[in-house]
Amino acid sequence: MTQQTARACIFDLDGTLMDSMGVWLDVDVAFLNKRGIDVPGDYADEISSMNFHEAADYTIRRFSLSDSADDLLREWRELANHAYGNAVRMKPGAKRYLRALKERGARLAIATSSFPEHCELALRAHGIREWFDAICYSSEVGRGKSSPDVFLLAARRLGAQPGDCAVFEDILDAVKSAKGVGMAVCAVYDEASRGDWELMRALADWAIRDFRDAPAL
Repeated sequence: MTQQTARACIFDLDGTLMDSMGVWLDVDVAFLNKRGIDVPGDYADEISSMNFHEAADYTIRRFSLSDSADDLLREWRELANHAYGNAVRMKPGAKRYLRALKERGARLAIATSSFPEHCELALRAHGIREWFDAICYSSEVGRGKSSPDVFLLAARRLGAQPGDCAVFEDILDAVKSAKGVGMAVCAVYDEASRGDWELMRALADWAIRDFRDAPAL
């Protein structure tokens, strides 16, 4: 794969294309503090590879909340809506890199655990929604990115075999699952997962600090 041109490129959204992980740290603080709970140091890591339904169930169990999962999802959406439409920036070099891939004829997909409305808001705010041939959500497959299901869904929608795909991710579990089904992986640095960076670098085919150093696929 590293010696060939990728005909299908699959991108995570939060922490990979978008510098948005800080949004979710703020959401965690606002949500838990409202209930008189300080955010535990391991909470963000524990939910990082989960889809939102998994994260909601985990949060309810961990903190013995009386809220339903739907209550949590609704509140999380509302807390993050404004940021995705107005404040979230793209990672350095990401827009130029996506444009270059499109000009070379690559097919592009998003594979994300984000809420659909947040993904759409962010992509449209930066004028790149139409560059993607497929957008896939972990909620569609019912599992987070510790499973490769959302990446395999993206490959199918792009009409590509796993071995023809390059995945761009900032989370260790996602790097592992994509590699496990034969996809090439580019690890993308994000402060939220800096503790896993060295292991991600070791596992991935490429590792970049931002998209100004991205591979010429």
